[in-house]
Amino acid sequence: MHRRLIVPSALAASLLLAIPASAADYVPGTPGIGDAYYPASGNGGYDVSHYDLRLKYQPATDLLEGTATLNLTTKQNLSRFNLDLGLKASEVRVGGKKARFKATGDHELEITPATPLDKGKSVTVVVRYAGKPSELKIGGWTAWHRTPDGGVAAQEPDSAVWWFPSNDHPLDKATFDVSVSVPDGTQAISNGTLQSQSSRLGWTRYNWRSNRPQATYLATLAIGKFDITTDKTAGGLPVLNAYSKDLGDNAGAARASLERTTEVAEWLEEIFGPYPFNALGGYVPNVTSGYALETQTRPFYSPRQFANGANVSVVVHELAHQWYGDSVSVDNWKDIWINEGFARYSQWLWSEKEGEGTAQELADYVYAQRAAEDPFWTVKPGDPGPEKQFDIAVYDRGALALQALRNKVGDEDFFAILKGWPTEYKYGNAKVSDFVKYAERISGKPLAGLFDTWLYQPVKPSASTAAQARIAPKSHAASPSGAGAKSAKPVKPKSWQKIAATNSVHDHDHGH
Repeated sequence: MHRRLIVPSALAASLLLAIPASAADYVPGTPGIGDAYYPASGNGGYDVSHYDLRLKYQPATDLLEGTATLNLTTKQNLSRFNLDLGLKASEVRVGGKKARFKATGDHELEITPATPLDKGKSVTVVVRYAGKPSELKIGGWTAWHRTPDGGVAAQEPDSAVWWFPSNDHPLDKATFDVSVSVPDGTQAISNGTLQSQSSRLGWTRYNWRSNRPQATYLATLAIGKFDITTDKTAGGLPVLNAYSKDLGDNAGAARASLERTTEVAEWLEEIFGPYPFNALGGYVPNVTSGYALETQTRPFYSPRQFANGANVSVVVHELAHQWYGDSVSVDNWKDIWINEGFARYSQWLWSEKEGEGTAQELADYVYAQRAAEDPFWTVKPGDPGPEKQFDIAVYDRGALALQALRNKVGDEDFFAILKGWPTEYKYGNAKVSDFVKYAERISGKPLAGLFDTWLYQPVKPSASTAAQARIAPKSHAASPSGAGAKSAKPVKPKSWQKIAATNSVHDHDHGH
């Protein structure tokens, strides 16, 4: 997984300079939104409510031309502000008037309006830009996948700067209209629902709409030649899955997996409550990467996810993110457990449903198979650090924490928490501490100690502590030192191999 650690050399000074001396001053918005892991991510001084992207893409040359219109509201008196964009801008207008602009750092577009903007002002920003996304490298890598018949934007925590200007951080979510013109015979796929499609003079335009708040990294664009299947759920929700025509031997397994999207989503609604968005589906482009990503309403799957046959578990993982990660997004990237611990636990629940190993059996196996000296236990899922943000411990130890919670509060309260949380924070952002407080409120039990043990201590919980959480073989429970553990190691659950095959969902390859 790539972790952006780009910090403009003047960032610290800029942050200080951006603090207004008085409320009446017009000052620059900060070039970062304040994320502890990625200080250069996002920007300060405004909130975006809507992106309207009008694009033209030529697969033969990888040339992307765009006009982005952003509806935003200022949060302070602004003399200038930044957008995140790696491609080259040719014109910027703020409130209909031409604005001065310049590229700074690796991906900052610094904009100075013709007149300063008052706090609380709603304003439209238009940016014309162009470039070849595959040639844009930031920190030596690219989030743009060039394919034999097009290109794909899908990465975490960054992909937006490769194809549109934005406030690139989950704290600033917005609705999206994405209109893409491509040569006839080529398709363009994005988030949400296809509003219309038309052809003229050898080009076909696709108009997509995502009508619920969406983080910028969850916006996706896939251009190429696809086999597309469409359907509707029992409740009338449109379902669209797309498969590159050149997936080779992985084609059948990919389709056998994604075509169960509706079934999986209906099951997840029983666990997490009503599906929060306007469309369902997924897509499998012909890329060389190995990961999957929860791009909103339409997850991205690398063909390698299906190299060993159908794997519905990865579909469960990415669809679970629609509630945990997409509808309820991280407040800061250190809160990644809010996304990944729950998506992994959903796979454990699916295993339980399918009779291939209960969540308890999976928890016992995870705990027992990792020795105390394993570096796995040094990672703190509740605050893993930018270099370990997508470490397997965030997934497996993160899921262990949820099983410990389930055992502590009982199934009735546990599943009430799982279902109530996405409603409580729907379309918003949350911290790990918010979840702890919510779980305490619903269960009526003090839980800070439990979460500290399983999410924040950089050591393996002792055998006695695990036994108290009912996570351990009986031999562990009988001996505080864990003596005899080897002889009573839990049997590997049937689902383990399929779940482990999805571990690469967090290996977000770069450099392609």
